[in-house]
Amino acid sequence: MIRFEDILDKIESYKPDYDEELLQRAYIFSAREHRGQVRSSGEPYLIHPLNVAYILADMRLDETSIAVGLLHDVLEDTLTTKEKLQETFGNDVAELVDGVTKISRYAYVSKEEQQAETFRKMLLAMVGDLRVVLVKLADRLHNMRTLQYLPEERRHAIAKETLEIYAPIANRLGMGKVKAELEDYSLQHLHPREYDELSKTVAEKLAVSGDLVDRIRSTLAQRLRENGIDCEVYGRVKSMFSIWAKLRRQETDIGQVYDYLAFRIITPSIKDCYAALGFVHQMWRPVPGRIKDYIAMPKPNLYQSLHTTVVAEKGQPFEVQIRTREMDLIAEQGIAAHWKYKEGRVGAHDDDKSFLWLRQLVEQQQEIKDPRLFLHSLKIDLYPDEVYTFTPKGDVFAFPRGATPLDFAYRIHTDVGHRCVGARVNGKLVPLRTALKNGDIVEILQGTTQTPSREWLNIAVTSRARHKIRHWLNTEQKHRSIELGRKLIEKEAKRYKVQWRKLVAENALDGVLSEHGLARLDDLYADVGYGKISARSVVERFATDEVKEKGPAAEAGVLQQAVRKIFPFTSSSQTIKVRGYDDLLTYLAKCCNPLPGEPIVGYVTRGKGVAVHSANCPNVKNLMFNPDREIEVEWADQRQSQFQVELEVVAEDRQGILARVISTISNLKTNIRHLETRTGDGRATIDLALEIADLKHLEKVTKSIGVVDGVIRVERRYNTGRHATA
Repeated sequence: MIRFEDILDKIESYKPDYDEELLQRAYIFSAREHRGQVRSSGEPYLIHPLNVAYILADMRLDETSIAVGLLHDVLEDTLTTKEKLQETFGNDVAELVDGVTKISRYAYVSKEEQQAETFRKMLLAMVGDLRVVLVKLADRLHNMRTLQYLPEERRHAIAKETLEIYAPIANRLGMGKVKAELEDYSLQHLHPREYDELSKTVAEKLAVSGDLVDRIRSTLAQRLRENGIDCEVYGRVKSMFSIWAKLRRQETDIGQVYDYLAFRIITPSIKDCYAALGFVHQMWRPVPGRIKDYIAMPKPNLYQSLHTTVVAEKGQPFEVQIRTREMDLIAEQGIAAHWKYKEGRVGAHDDDKSFLWLRQLVEQQQEIKDPRLFLHSLKIDLYPDEVYTFTPKGDVFAFPRGATPLDFAYRIHTDVGHRCVGARVNGKLVPLRTALKNGDIVEILQGTTQTPSREWLNIAVTSRARHKIRHWLNTEQKHRSIELGRKLIEKEAKRYKVQWRKLVAENALDGVLSEHGLARLDDLYADVGYGKISARSVVERFATDEVKEKGPAAEAGVLQQAVRKIFPFTSSSQTIKVRGYDDLLTYLAKCCNPLPGEPIVGYVTRGKGVAVHSANCPNVKNLMFNPDREIEVEWADQRQSQFQVELEVVAEDRQGILARVISTISNLKTNIRHLETRTGDGRATIDLALEIADLKHLEKVTKSIGVVDGVIRVERRYNTGRHATA
C-alpha cells in the first residue's frame, strides 16, 4: 500500500528542494474531502489519489502535478468547488484539477455526448498545460490496475475506452512504458481468454528455451564491448498486447507465437548505434524489410531508435532496438522526460514543432460538433504516424498506416484534394484507394471539373481529409435539398391552390418556421428536401377547408399504401420508434441488420423513409456526414422474432472443425440460413448467416463459437457495399 511518506521520499530523490508544505496541504484536503468514501474494492477512496500521486512522482514531475494527483477527484466526487480550490491552492492547481474533471452527465442527453465533451475539454486543457493529460494518464493507469473489482460490462467499457483513447494519447506523447501497461490491462479485460492463453504459451516457450534470453544478452554485450562499444544490453519478453496485435494482423493462431523476445542496446552516442547495428547483423541473419531507422527519421512523438529483427540459432527470431541513453529515456517517459516546468513553459508553444500535432488536433476537432464524428475522428488522429512519404520535391509527410493518395492530396491543400483525379506513386499510376508505403514518392493528378464523391469517405483515412470531404458534401447536398424542397412545396401549393410565393413575399411563414425550430426559409426547404418534414404538412395549414376535404389527402393515403408495397418497411409503431414523429416510415438497413438491444441510429433517406443502422455499422460514419439527416430512433417494446446476422469465423484448417462449429450453433438452437467455407494458408474461413433474436443471443453465439478448439476469431460481418439511399 502506498503511503504519503513514500511519495515524499520519491520526490526528494530527484528534487530535494520541493515544496513539501503544498503537498501536505493537498494530502490533508483530499483525505478530509474523501472521508467515508470507499472504492469498489472496499478500500478507502484515499488509496486512489495516493497511488495516482505516486505514479506522477515516478514520472519525476513537479510538486504541482503531484498535488493535483492528490486532488484530482475532489471536484467530481465531493462537494468541493473550483472556487474553493482557487482560494486554498491558487489558480494553477484549480485549473489543472478542473482540466482532468469529467463533464457532468446532467448537461447532456447521451453518454456518448458526455464522453465526447469530456475529451474535447481535456484536449483544450492540454494545449494550455500538458500536465493535465499526465495526471489523467496516471489516474487511468491506476484505475486499470484495479479494474477487476468492477462489474464485467463496466470493465469492458473502460478497457475499450482506454485502448482507443488513452493508450494512443500516451503513445503520441512518447510515453512507451505507460502505453504498454494500459494496452496490456485493456487486453486482459477485453479478451481474457486470449490473454490467458497467450501468457501461458509465452511462459511455456520461455521454459523450453531455458536461458536463451541470458545467452543472447551476454553474447551481444560481449561482442559489442570487444569492438569498443561501451553499452548496456537488456532482454525482455514483448508486451502481451504487441504480440496479440501481431497475431491478429497475420491471422495466426496463438500456438504459432515465435517472435516474442526483444533486446535493447543502450549506447553512448549515435555513431555507436549504427556501429552496433552492423555488428548485430554480422552475428545473426537479419529479416528483410524489418530494419527501421527512427534516428534519421524520428516518429512525431520524438521517439528515436534503430530497429531490426534477426534470426538466432534454431530459427528463433527476436527484435533488437538500439538507441542512446537520452533516446531511451524519451522512449520510456516521453514528454515527462524532458518538459521544463521550471522555465514556466507548460503548454504546447508555437515554437515546439514536436507538439504541432496537438495544436492541429485541437483545431480540427473544434470544427466537429457531432459527438459520434468527434470520437471517431479523435481515434483516427491519435493513431500513430507510421508511413513516411515524399512529394516529388522531397518534402516529407507522415501518415497513419493505411493512408491513401487521397489523404496525401488533402494534406497538400484542400483544393488539391477536391480536384484529385488520380496519383502517381513512384512514377506509376495507381488507384486512389492504394495504401501508401514508407518511402513512396507521390504525385497528385488534378482535373478542373473533378469534385468529391461520397465514395471518397471509404477511401480517405485521415480525419483532415474526411472532414474536408464531409464539409463539401454537406454544403453541396444542402444546396440540392433546398432546391428540391422548394420544388416539392411549390408543387404541393399548386395542388392545394395556395399562393406560396405571395406568402413568402408577405413574410407569412414565421409561424411555420418557429413551430419547427427553424431560423430561415432555406432551412425549411432543406428539411422538406431531406424528408424530415412533409411538403403537405407545411402547405395544408394555408389551404381552405374545402380544398383539404378533396383529393390530395386521399391521394396521399393511396401513395403511402403503394410505397409500403414496394419497400418492406417496418412501421414505426412496431419494431422502431422515431422520437418526435408518428408517421415516418422506417426500415432496418440491410448492410448491418441491427438487433434489438444494440445501439441504433436513424438516417433520413430521400423518398424511402428512415434507414435504421446499428451504431457500429461501418457505413454510419460515412452516411452521417450531414448531421441534419440523422434522426433519433429507439427499439419499441414489440420485437420481431428473428433477424439475420452474418458472421465470419476464422479457424485452423483441421479435420472436423466445421462439424464442431455447426454442432455448437445447433446446441444453441440457432438456425443457419446460409453457410460458405473457403481454405488457404492453413486456415479455414466460414461465412455464416444466422437467425438471431437479439443482441444477447448474438453475444452468446459468438462467445460459444470462439471457445471451440481451433477457432482463431469470430467477427460480425457488415456489408459495407450496401448503403442507404441518399
